[in-house]
This record gives sequence, structure tokens and C-alpha cells, in this order.
Amino acid sequence: MERLIFHIDVNSAYLSWEAARRVKAGEEDLRLIPSCIGGNPEKRTGVVLAKSIPAKKFGIRTGEPMGMALRKCPNLKIAAPDFRLYEKCSHAFMDICRSYAPVLEKFSIDECFLDMTGTGTIYPDPIAVACEIKDKIRDTLGFTVNIGVGSNKLLAKMASDFEKPDKVHTLFSSEIRSKLWPLPVGDLLTVGDTTVQKLQKARIFTIGDLAQRDVRWIQALTGNKLGMQLHCYANGIDDSPVQTQQQEAKGYSVSTTLENNVTAVEQANRIFLTLADSVASRMRADHAKAYCVAVSIRSNDFKNRSHQHKLEIPTDITSEIYAIARDLFAELWDKKTPLRLLGLSLSEITREDMEQLTLFPDRQKEKARKLDKAVDAIRNKYGVDTITHGSVYGSSKKVGKKYRAQLEQKKHHNL
Repeated sequence: MERLIFHIDVNSAYLSWEAARRVKAGEEDLRLIPSCIGGNPEKRTGVVLAKSIPAKKFGIRTGEPMGMALRKCPNLKIAAPDFRLYEKCSHAFMDICRSYAPVLEKFSIDECFLDMTGTGTIYPDPIAVACEIKDKIRDTLGFTVNIGVGSNKLLAKMASDFEKPDKVHTLFSSEIRSKLWPLPVGDLLTVGDTTVQKLQKARIFTIGDLAQRDVRWIQALTGNKLGMQLHCYANGIDDSPVQTQQQEAKGYSVSTTLENNVTAVEQANRIFLTLADSVASRMRADHAKAYCVAVSIRSNDFKNRSHQHKLEIPTDITSEIYAIARDLFAELWDKKTPLRLLGLSLSEITREDMEQLTLFPDRQKEKARKLDKAVDAIRNKYGVDTITHGSVYGSSKKVGKKYRAQLEQKKHHNL
């Protein structure tokens, strides 16, 4: 029996969800005008998180600085992100999807896979049921999705990226030559810009070109593991299952590409405080702690460097993570080269309580932990933007001194 997989993807999710809320309130539909989600609507800073189709016609791209987007379209309508709304809409559309499928895998906040294999008795026409799901989401929730129907997860996901919005597309094994192979090689899942350049230099311009090359030749060009994956994907081969349980995160990371280069330590430290706040809160939500903190930087000439530090006792405390990141950055950066990207990652994750017992508890650490707990509670109730940490933590200096003492005894390990 050939597998039957659906991939369901919300069209420009953040913008669609905000637009649906405004339309329900009788306001203008953001999807019909040049608009985007991202940044601060008053200060006009940050990056574009999602854009409307009219905005796309001005050349506005997801991930670009808001200042650049406004130069392309001065009348761009900007709406601030609302992650509580996004979670609510995500749950709502996945509940509809779950009512049709024996197995659902949440792939991200705005997309999921359904394993419809063996449902032919209930749904004899897979295209018809895909259209039914699509229309039910649109008519019930007020936003649209694309649905890709294929014989595995790869083909279903590729199909959902065909013409948008509010469409159902198929990509079965029998359609690979006609629908998949003519596409540019950069459209293939997992193929990034660097790989595209390598492939195009080797005169591989379409997915079909890649599919028909000898796998050993591709491996020699891109590496054994990636080369094998690219060859399989180009031929529509993917055996990965639709998983009902989301795998536990093996690490947490966050990075930001800056509109203006970082040229001062104080400027970088403020950014690292925000990054630490973001990544630590995500980890705490999963009841996890990290043994390893790492900092990464990218200079304005696109050279990447990174440093990491391993802890004897895992942590989930924002101020502690920030202090370590701050000191790692101080060692990593020459204070001269302008930086365009800063990143922070937490790895070697544990979900066990590894706190060391002591007769003399660290009161600063307990105070910081209570602060984090209070901040998390407020954000969960009122939204992520309702409260932010100050630019300097009282406990960070003590944590930093403790960390610097550890550095004298232990060397860093490059990532």
C-alpha cells in the first residue's frame, strides 16, 4: 500500500492570523494591502516576520530589517506580533486537522503532517478530503492554508509549496518527473544558498539534473551525508515517519541579524540579555536545564566564530546564562571588527533535577530563579511583551566572577 501523507501549511501564518482577528472586528484586511508583522510599529525597528502578497510585490522579504522594508514601501502597514494569538490559532487549526487523521505531527506552529495511509474506506478521494479540510479551516477560522498531498512527507511538503494561497496540490511518485524535476534545484527541501552555488557551478540547475547524477559524484561535491540525502530527495525518496509525539529538544538556540552592525560591548551585552531571556524561558517551559552555554558571532565580512562553556551543574536561570554569555563574548570578540549577527545556544540538555544539595543555599541564585518564575507567569497570562528584564542583573556580576574563576581551571572548547 502506497503511503498517503498530507502537509498542511498556513498561508503567511502570523499575518493571516492577525488579519483574521481584525476582519472579525470589522477592521481592514491586512492580506489585501501592503502589510507585515514584525518589529515595533511605533519605532519601526526589528525584522519582518510575515508579509502580505501585496507587500511581496514591493520586494519585501521575510527576515529583512524593518527599515529596509519601509524604504521599499513607505506606506507599509506594520502590526506588532502577538504570540498568544498565534498559539491559539495554531491549536484551533490543528484540532480540525486532528479530527480527520489517525496520526498528526506538529512540524511547527503553522504546519503539520497528517498520515492518512489506510483511510481509503472512510475517505475514498484524498483530494476531496484535502479540499474539505482546507475549506473548513477557512470558513471556520477565517484564514487559509495550502495542503500538499503525496506519498511521503518530502513530497507532501514540496507540493504544499506550489501555487498559493488556499490551494491543494498533489505530488505522488508517478508525478515526480513532471512536477518535481523541472523545479530549480534551490527549491528542493534542505538545499541552501551555499549548496545551490556549488551545484550550479557543476551545471546542476534543476532538481531533475540532481536526481540523474551519480550519487557518488554528488557526495564528492557536497559531502557523503548531505550528498546521499540530496540524491534521495531529488528522486522523491523519504521514509521518515509521521510522529505523533514531538521529540524532546536536544538544544535551544536563538540568534539575531542586526540592521546596524554592533560596534560596542555595551550594545552587544544588551542584545545578549534579550537572547538569554528568550532562550532560557523556552527551556524552562520544557522543564529543562543546560550543561553547556555557547555564543556565536558573525562579522560584517561573514566570518563566523563561536565559544562555549560547560557547567558542572546545569542551569535554567536567565541571569546566569546571560553572565556566561557576556564573558564568553568578551573573550571571543576583538572589540574592533563590526558584527552583524549575535547568537546564543544551550545544549547538553537534561530534564532531571541536578541541583546540588548544600547546607548554605545560594540566595542570589534562589532570588534569580524566583524572578524568572514570576516573569514567566506574567508572560503566560498577559503576553510576551508585557514585561522585560532590566539591562543589568544584580546577580550577574557574582555569577560572572564565579565563571571567570572556573575559566582559570578549565579551557574552552570550540563548537
